Order: sequence, then C-alpha cells, then structure tokens
Amino acid sequence: MAAEKYAPVITLDGPGGAGKGTVSMLLAKQLGWHLLDSGALYRLVGLAAEHHGVALDNEASLAVLAEHLDVQFLVSKDELVQVILEGEDVSQELRTERVGGLASRVAPLPAVRQALLARQRAFNEEPGLICDGRDMGTVVFPDAPLKIYLTATADERARRREQQLREKGITASLADLKKDILERDARDMNRETAPLRPAEDAVEVDSTTLSITEVVDLILAEAKSRGLISQASSA
Repeated sequence: MAAEKYAPVITLDGPGGAGKGTVSMLLAKQLGWHLLDSGALYRLVGLAAEHHGVALDNEASLAVLAEHLDVQFLVSKDELVQVILEGEDVSQELRTERVGGLASRVAPLPAVRQALLARQRAFNEEPGLICDGRDMGTVVFPDAPLKIYLTATADERARRREQQLREKGITASLADLKKDILERDARDMNRETAPLRPAEDAVEVDSTTLSITEVVDLILAEAKSRGLISQASSA
C-alpha cells in the first residue's frame, strides 16, 4: 500500500473583519495551494438542499448532502474567490440574504456539523491547503503545522467595514458597526460548540496597523521558517 502523501495546512482563525478572507486568498494564489472558506459551507449546504429539493428539517438527508458537497473555491485572475457548487458559479448567490437564511436553518443541526467536519478535512490535498475560519486550528485541523490567529481592534475592524460599505454606496454608522462587531465576537467566543479562540500553538497576528501585504509576508516568512514552503514560493 502506497504511503499517504503529506499535504501541509495553514489555518487562519480569528474574528470577523481581521482580514482572514483576503489574506487566505492571497496566500493560496501565491503558493498555488487549495483554499477552504469554511464560513461559506453552511450557506452551500442550504443552497444544495434547495437545488435538490431537500427539506431543511430533514437532518439525515442534509448530512448526506454536507458529507458529499461538490464544491471548489477558486482564486480568479482578478483576485476574487469563485465558489463553484456542482459545476456552477454561485459566488454572488451565496452572499444573498435568502441563502443566509437557509444557512441559519441548517447550521444548528448536529449531524450536518459533523458531516461538514469530515468534508472540510477532505480539502487537505497536495500541494497544500489554506483554511479560513473560526475553528480551523482548534477543531478541524488541530495538527496543522502552522496556525495563525489573525485579529485587529474592534475600532479598526469597524473602520474597515465602514469603508467597504462606503465603496458600495452604503452609509453606515461607525458606532453601530463597532457594536455589531463586539456582539458577534461575544457570540463566537462564548458559543458552546467550537468557540472562537486561538489554538494553544497559534501564532497571533494583530493586523490593526499592518497592510494586507505585510500580513501575507509575515505568514509566508513563518511558513518558510518551518520548512513548509521554499524560498522561491515566498519570494
């Protein structure tokens, strides 16, 4: 029996607004590794259920969908992440409030959560995997050779969110955005299942005063120092 190939994993956990999505996408693109956006998976299960006519209270059937979810996360040339579900680009549909509502109904189901744990681990293929989430280093890939906990102050995360919304022509209150961020942090950190916290061996990176490029370079340097990538990969 042939020996199983080793595929390195870099996990990025942390609160919303810290930059995990952008940093993960850039790392995956630069290294040519696979990408896992764990936060999209519950939305994808909900969308797959809709496509296949599976009721959102049919936990057993939803778990089967989750376990065999046919999804790819691809980094496009213009540095956007394309989400491909069963051969169809659902990147835009995935962000809608309707699909968010589907996700909120399937996420609490224990059988779905367990099935997605196995599905997430199946993303670990050569040449390597970049994982973006809340519990990637603590639950999904506890043996990952490099775990990053990316954070930033609530004020900075609110400022970034306000800027994103302003670029879309949406006006928002910084105070309200900060309040929402702090409330979400509290929910994530105090939930019973897989609470948001740094893994014991995680490298904590505060991106408050760092550019995206500086964060990416820091992680690449750490990966190189651990022998996960070559000098050429991090150049």
